[in-house]
Order: sequence, then C-alpha cells, then structure tokens
Amino acid sequence: MKMVRAIVRPEKENDVVLALEAKGFPAMTKTHVFGRGRQKGLKVGPIHYDELPKVMLMIVAEDPEVPVIIEVIKNSAYVGYEGDGKIFVSPVTESYTIRTGEKV
Repeated sequence: MKMVRAIVRPEKENDVVLALEAKGFPAMTKTHVFGRGRQKGLKVGPIHYDELPKVMLMIVAEDPEVPVIIEVIKNSAYVGYEGDGKIFVSPVTESYTIRTGEKV
C-alpha cells in the first residue's frame, strides 16, 4: 500500500476530488494548509505573501492504483503556473480500522 499526498491550489480542490471520485477513488482526507514552494511565496506590487493557502489531499491505495491516482491529480490540478502543487508518495506498512481493530 502507498499513501499519496497531493498539495493543490484551493480553487482546484473540487476539480481534483470530483475527478478522483469519477475514477473510483472516493475515500480521502482533506486538510487546509499554508506553505510555499521554491518561489518563496508571492509578490503582488509592494505586498509579499510569504505563505499561501493550499489543500492537502491524502489517499491510501494499493500499489497498482497509485499511477492512476497520480495521473488524475496531475490532470485535474493543472493550471500551468508556479504553485500548481506537489504530489508525494510514501509506503504504508500497516493500517487499522479503529472501530473493529481490523488490520487492513
């Protein structure tokens, strides 16, 4: 199993969620976060925004499903400018259902 974490623009959140659901991946966790990339924020005139709002989506899936999830996120989150986001993939060694204690 793998965990896919995607950090996307807030205005693309709904597009990404709907695209994932349409491909059969309805289960996810969403968190509103703040951060910045290599560009170190955003400068608009004399104002510098050090951290920008983003949405982090977390999806745990079986290994063969991960490339599909990544492609769906890339296509639905793309705007074409700096700050479109990042996707991180990590191994998941164990998972448990709290209510039943079942190891998934």
